[in-house]
Amino acid sequence: MNTPVPSHTPARLTRVSALAAAVCLLVSGCSALGTAGDDADAADGSGGGMRVALVTHGGQGDAFWDLVRKGAEAAAAKDGIDLTYTSDADPAAQAGLVRDAVRDKVDGIAVTLAKPAAMRGPIAQAKAAGIPVVGLNSGIDAWRPSGLLEYFGQDESVAGRAVGDKLDDLKAKHALCVVHERGNVALEARCAGVKKTFGGDTENLYVDGTDQDAVTAAVASRLRQDSSIDEVVTNGAQFALSAVKAVRQAGSKAEVATFDLNKDLVKAVQRGDVQFAVDQQPWLQGYLAVDALWLYRTNGNVSGGGTAPVLTGPAFVTKANVSAVARFAAAGTR
Repeated sequence: MNTPVPSHTPARLTRVSALAAAVCLLVSGCSALGTAGDDADAADGSGGGMRVALVTHGGQGDAFWDLVRKGAEAAAAKDGIDLTYTSDADPAAQAGLVRDAVRDKVDGIAVTLAKPAAMRGPIAQAKAAGIPVVGLNSGIDAWRPSGLLEYFGQDESVAGRAVGDKLDDLKAKHALCVVHERGNVALEARCAGVKKTFGGDTENLYVDGTDQDAVTAAVASRLRQDSSIDEVVTNGAQFALSAVKAVRQAGSKAEVATFDLNKDLVKAVQRGDVQFAVDQQPWLQGYLAVDALWLYRTNGNVSGGGTAPVLTGPAFVTKANVSAVARFAAAGTR
């Protein structure tokens, strides 16, 4: 859940060709469950022209969503899937992209639920068309009511509570939780989780996530207004780097911590500019969502039994353990 694009930004479209033949199933006679189209693909266990649409609310050029896409591409290559990736931060536009995928008669859809209400109609249309839909990244409290088959991501409330406990361990007293997209259920859940367990004061600061300079200015302004703020918690790696600049501009002694990770953030943790990051493993989310649709179509598998999410986080990355993930981050998979 990182920087949204302005509503006028065109949706991004990336088509990934199959790069590898899929592994054949050892068990014969399996058929796809609850799918639209020919069951022949299921009989031999290969992607065999299977088409999957991944539709997110991610921002164009955002390193976080690039990781999600790369994970999805890796699964598509392994499974012999023709993958289409589109994204739009505007919920109505994202819903339109899901409807486009339904009209295109894809074999499976993976979708984020940053604004769950907007997705209900398109998801219902997909189900009526016999297209399986899985969720990832956002909407852990909404995926089952929305009728999704499976969900892959981090429990944001649990992650937020873990950060609150961490701040207590670090003896922080006043935390500023920076929300870069108002109304995003995942971001709100994180900050609410921090507030629930943190023994000090917690306040939310809403900023324009499409403008990093504006983020820096807003955080710096708040730090100048209240010198008691000793911790800035951001909801994305690039926002943490902006917060580091803000702390310096304001002459504040506040520390910076963040949700999410990328290669630049790894370097900031190594330098000590950022105390810690909460890694939800976006590459893994993209990979699992696409692979889950292949497994469902070819072998009827449902991770979590359709009742429990598959959690990909939270995991804390600190100066003490950052070297263990640094090489993976440099390779673009963490």
